Amino acid sequence: MSAPTDSIAEQRPNLIAVTNLKKYFPVKSGLLQRVTAWVKAVDGVSFTIKEGECLGLVGESGCGKTTVGRTILRLIRPTAGRVEFDGADIATADTRSLKGMRRNMQIIFQDPYSSLDPRVPIGESIGEGLLIHGMRDKDQRNAIVLDMLKKVGLERYHAERYPHEFSGGQRQRIGIARALALRPKFIVCDEPVSALDVSIQSQVLNLLRELQKEFGLTYLFIAHNLSVVEHISDRVAVMYLGKMAELATREELYRNPLHPYTQALMSAIPVPQPKLKRQRILLKGDVPSPLNPPPGCRFHTRCPIATDICQQAEPAFEQKQTEHWVACHLVPGEATRPVSG
Repeated sequence: MSAPTDSIAEQRPNLIAVTNLKKYFPVKSGLLQRVTAWVKAVDGVSFTIKEGECLGLVGESGCGKTTVGRTILRLIRPTAGRVEFDGADIATADTRSLKGMRRNMQIIFQDPYSSLDPRVPIGESIGEGLLIHGMRDKDQRNAIVLDMLKKVGLERYHAERYPHEFSGGQRQRIGIARALALRPKFIVCDEPVSALDVSIQSQVLNLLRELQKEFGLTYLFIAHNLSVVEHISDRVAVMYLGKMAELATREELYRNPLHPYTQALMSAIPVPQPKLKRQRILLKGDVPSPLNPPPGCRFHTRCPIATDICQQAEPAFEQKQTEHWVACHLVPGEATRPVSG
């Protein structure tokens, strides 16, 4: 089945199309290091991202968000499924084709300090991708590096400094400048503000939005903070234990969450009014292990409304309402349209 699409700017084509993506990691043991089990980090995920759109991907730690992002970029080879970038299949691309594609695909890492070489001035780090992709003219590279520094709010003299001389927020701006240097079409933002102070988070988020408009960028924004995702995303996808639980436009998801897991996440968002309180939905137990996920719906062991069918059959990820896809047996739909099989 095809991945879900939406009516937001339908005239724009899909830049990313992910269909039934799976990534299993082997668990080896014994003297001969034989594979004894598989960690099902991502297990049949489908979605699309249109040109110029920002898709937020949220869920608890360990649900497979980062693995999805890295697999889309082919930093990790997928176990199964199809990942199309601008019509070309990344999952089966050879080395030469993949290098050409990667000029248009970049990533902003969660920890800006560990992603920078401490022995190299940040100007060289930003220009490294240009050199790798064939720009031998040093003056031309330097001009682009200085321009990117200006775009992210840093100064020319910062190019000669080393990573340890910057604050966390400045290092993340450096990471953004490095991702932008090649003028990509698509950027995976892997929790880019989770390690920053709240005041700095807003600055970086606003910078990402401004750069998206200026360069026509497409984002996959991975985060666990629903308030952050609401601020920057056009659509939001919710993952649980390697599976897609819900996908909808930002307005629809925050106004009317349908999946019990999404409802529990939404109930934990702080309300900026002291006298107004949300009714918390407290989930029992811990997230099951992806080594041995439960049968049927993977959320049924913690779901407050689970029934027998939830333990027996895996729910299809299907359209329940206009622009709203959910994987739940108990959510009624008008004219359902399955998207994964």
